Amino acid sequence: MRDVLIAGARLLDPASDLDAPGDLLVRGGLILDHGPSLSRPEGAEIVEAHGACLAPGLVDLRAAIGEPGAEHRETIASAAAAAVAGGITTLCVLPDTDPALDDPALVQFVLRRGEATGSMTLLPYAAATKHCEGREIAEYGLLLEAGAVAFTDGRRAIGHARTMRLALSYARAFGRMVVQHPEEPGLAAGGAATEGELATRLGLPGIPAAAEAMMVQRDIALARLTGGHVHFAHVSTAAALDLIRAAKAEGLAVTCDTAPPYFDLNETAIGDYRTYAKLSPPLRPEADRLAVVAALQDGTIDAVASDHQPHDADDKRLPFAQAEAGGAGLATLLGVTLARVHGGDLPLLQALGLLTARPAGLLGLPIGRLAKGAAADLVLFELDRGWQVKAGALPGKAQNSPFDGRALEGRVIGTWKAGRRVYTA
Repeated sequence: MRDVLIAGARLLDPASDLDAPGDLLVRGGLILDHGPSLSRPEGAEIVEAHGACLAPGLVDLRAAIGEPGAEHRETIASAAAAAVAGGITTLCVLPDTDPALDDPALVQFVLRRGEATGSMTLLPYAAATKHCEGREIAEYGLLLEAGAVAFTDGRRAIGHARTMRLALSYARAFGRMVVQHPEEPGLAAGGAATEGELATRLGLPGIPAAAEAMMVQRDIALARLTGGHVHFAHVSTAAALDLIRAAKAEGLAVTCDTAPPYFDLNETAIGDYRTYAKLSPPLRPEADRLAVVAALQDGTIDAVASDHQPHDADDKRLPFAQAEAGGAGLATLLGVTLARVHGGDLPLLQALGLLTARPAGLLGLPIGRLAKGAAADLVLFELDRGWQVKAGALPGKAQNSPFDGRALEGRVIGTWKAGRRVYTA
C-alpha cells in the first residue's frame, strides 16, 4: 500500500481540540503524522485538499439494516455505500433483524459481512432478550465473545421492568451498556404521531410525549438500583432530557443520543400526511426540538446517531397511520448536523465530537480521532459546499429520507478506511 499524503487540509480532531491547517500522512493504513508542511515521501499518493476539512471518520451509534431477513429494504453492501458517502467509517447495527442477533453465529455473520465490504467496520449490537421479544435474557457472555459491542432490543422497548433490571445487572457484569428505545409500549401502541393539536387535526392516533419520559424515569431508577449503564436512544423530548440531565448530575451511569430529525425538524414536517416524516419516536413540537438543541449545547446528549431505518416504497406508500415508521439517515448524518454549526447553535469541533470521539468513548473503542498510530479512518468534506437531499438519488437502497428536498451545506468529498480511499465525490 502506497503512502498517502492529504495536503493543505483544515485538520479537525475533537478529541484533542485540534483545528488548524496542515497535512496528514498515512502509511500502512495508519496515521503516521499530521501537522503543517509535512515532507512528501517519494512515491506517495498526494491528495490536494485545497482547504477542505479533514476529520476522523464518523462513528454512527445506531442503524437498522435489512440483512438478514429484509434485504429488499437494505443490504449490508448497500448500507456501506450510503455510509461511506456520508463519511461514516464505523457503523453500529441493531439486532432486531429476522432472525434476531441473539445467537453468536449470527453476530459473527454480520461481522464477516461488514469486513467483506472492505469500506467500513460494522459493529453489531446483540439482542438484550431472546428474539428481541422482551421476555427472556439472551446469552450475554457468548454474544460478547462473538463480537457484540452492547445489548439492545433495537426498535422495541424492553417494557417489563424486571427484565430490564436483569439486563442492566448482567450487562454491568461484563462492563457493557444496555441501549433502550425509550417509549412506554402500552402508551405508544397504535400511535402514529405525537399526541396534540396537530395529530387531532389530522385525525391521527396519538402517542403521548410522556411515554418517553415515563420509560426514561423508570430506567434511571433501575440504573440506580443495579449500578448498570443505561443508554437512551434517539431522545426527543424536553421532559426526558431533564430527567437524563439530573441523573448525570447524580453520577449515575446514564447516557443518551439523539438523531438529526429531532433537532432539525418538528412535527409540522408530517404536513399533509407525509409518510417519509413518520418516524419512531415521532417528530415533536417546536419546544421539544429547541430542548434537544439545548441538550446538544450543554453536553447532556452524548452522541448524534443516524437512526437509519430503511423502508421501501411499499412500506411508505400507505395511509399515514398504516405506513412504517422510520427514515433513511446515513448519507445525511453529517450534513444535517453541520446545519446546527451554520445556524450558530454549535461550534464545529463540538458538533464533530458528537459524531466521532464521543460515540467511540461510549463503546470504549480507540477510534474517532486523528491520533498518530491510529487507523486512518478519515472523512474529507467541504464545510460550505451546498447540496440538496433528493429521495431517489441517495446512495444505497433506502430512499425514505425525512429530509427530502432539504438544502444542506457541508458535502463529503472523500472517505478513507484504514488508509484506503473508499469514496470519492
